[in-house]
Amino acid sequence: MRFWSFWFNSFVLSSQYNPPRFVELLMLLLAIAMLGIASILPDRPYLILGLSLVVGASISILVREAIAPSPQTRITQLTASLLLIISLYGFADLMYAL
Repeated sequence: MRFWSFWFNSFVLSSQYNPPRFVELLMLLLAIAMLGIASILPDRPYLILGLSLVVGASISILVREAIAPSPQTRITQLTASLLLIISLYGFADLMYAL
């Protein structure tokens, strides 16, 4: 029981300490879930929702890092840019398949 209490308290504390990063984390976790569902079920709405969540989180991360840089700015910007490029490529591939 202590294990779940620790994780829940950490979750609440992180949401209060840095809300933008918390929202980005939630968006990326939902994107992982949607893309996982899309790999099991070949439905396009899950794929579109997952890719759009990745695009939104990536743009949010890039804007946040431009406004208030963190100590690992380069790595964060590189990762967000890579996610953005991959998700835009996924959208282009999806449009080509239609």
